[in-house]
Amino acid sequence: MAKLHRRLRGAATFEDLGPGLITGAADDDPSGIATYSQAGAQFGYAMLWTTVLTYPLMCAVQLVSARIGRVTGKGLAMNMGEVMPRPVVFGLVMLLFVANTINIGADLAAMGEAAELALGWNAQAMTVAFALVSLVLQLFVPYARYARFLKWLTLVLLSYVAVVLVVDVDWAQALKAVFIPRFEPSREALMMIVAVFGTTISPYLFFWQSSQEVEEIANHEGAKPLLEAPRQAPRELHRIRVDTFAGMAVSNLVAFAIMLSTAVTLHGQVGNAQIETAAQAAEALRPVAGDFAFILFALGIIGTGLLAVPVLAGSAAYAFGESRGWKCGLENKPWEAVGFYGVIGAATLLGVGIGFSPLDPVKALLWSAVINGVVAVPIIAAMMWVAGRRRLMGGFREHGAVLVLGWVATAVMAAAALAMAFAG
Repeated sequence: MAKLHRRLRGAATFEDLGPGLITGAADDDPSGIATYSQAGAQFGYAMLWTTVLTYPLMCAVQLVSARIGRVTGKGLAMNMGEVMPRPVVFGLVMLLFVANTINIGADLAAMGEAAELALGWNAQAMTVAFALVSLVLQLFVPYARYARFLKWLTLVLLSYVAVVLVVDVDWAQALKAVFIPRFEPSREALMMIVAVFGTTISPYLFFWQSSQEVEEIANHEGAKPLLEAPRQAPRELHRIRVDTFAGMAVSNLVAFAIMLSTAVTLHGQVGNAQIETAAQAAEALRPVAGDFAFILFALGIIGTGLLAVPVLAGSAAYAFGESRGWKCGLENKPWEAVGFYGVIGAATLLGVGIGFSPLDPVKALLWSAVINGVVAVPIIAAMMWVAGRRRLMGGFREHGAVLVLGWVATAVMAAAALAMAFAG
């Protein structure tokens, strides 16, 4: 019994989960929901294998980003500046900022539409309201309280798993599609694969989780970078592993559920259906899956958007600020880190502007995912280079399976992007 008690005490609880869980949940933002919905609606079961392939690759990449932050006590952009020319780092950061801003715009617009569909409220007014709520949370709510709020908000993702429970799934066909990938190598299919990879293994997630590990150090008494306090390593690295594995499992389970439910309902009923926004996916589910599935899907869009928009804006601010040498961190007051919070405000407000602009939200959404899929390749490569350098990581440099899987993720995403570019 004593041995069992010690093992239970050593196991991670919900209180131990944090950056990894929030990162994984933020991955299923409204733009991700729209991408997964379109994959299921357009290709049926044929894209389900992507959610299985991305899990180990996503875990490896996020483990590396978290380890870099916890070991060095510095964010990803700052560490990348140690191994890459600063103009190159800044160029990648600017691409991240553009992709994140477009993502924020698509997310806020989808949240407004979902509020109108589910609750009857004005979509444009709710878009602005959600943007203001996001800004207030980051500007004026203490980080420790804010992080707890984000963590509990991840529970809204269960709504998408619930949708699967109310539709009739051909599990034999679904499992066959998972383990025996089959799809037409058309440009549309290849672009969808890049979009799924890009919305699942997104650069903003790397910067966010790495920076949140730095925040964890700042907000826990006695915590130090592992290079300075190696005795903290066993518990902290164990926490990071459990946190990341759990967070990425939530992310991929929800992605699988969304793709599966739209494959069964929309593709199964309509054929090659075209879903343009997350809110449209919710509305399309109503006649084929019932009001219950529609309400769950619509409210889930609002909840995941509230979770993801601050992460998108915050990750852009961390990356931008670190690349410029600014004071960064959500533990600072707005007047203590003006540039950092200025980027958060700019990304959010520009996102609102995109939602009200004549820019086609469908194309913005798709190309945001595609851009993420392309930009992720050099960023992951730079991360792997940082993680394997003894000069930066000391005795905590990454090695073994995680490093190999990180490089595999780089190669797979590069191959998908090249195949898309040269497809006829």
